[in-house]
Amino acid sequence: MKTNSKFWMLVLVVVVMGFGIGIYLQDLKHQESTEAAWQANRFNLERFNKIRNYNLKMNPSNWRYMRDSIERQFDSLMILRFRKEMDSLKGQSQ
Repeated sequence: MKTNSKFWMLVLVVVVMGFGIGIYLQDLKHQESTEAAWQANRFNLERFNKIRNYNLKMNPSNWRYMRDSIERQFDSLMILRFRKEMDSLKGQSQ
């Protein structure tokens, strides 16, 4: 196969177009992930502000209620984790 300048120009055009398309697609994904990160940060900031405001209103009776709520949530998380572990063990035995 004899190569000439037209062949190399075609190869160069294909390579440049490939890089251009790749960079364009990467930029689209970057914009999408940046937007998702900004939305998550806004949500986390709102949540942090609610917690901070609640913390400023704390007194001994509020703290007792909050501590009980945290313990109940922790118990729920432990039960869910135990169930997940049991399900994974059942899945391995089958």
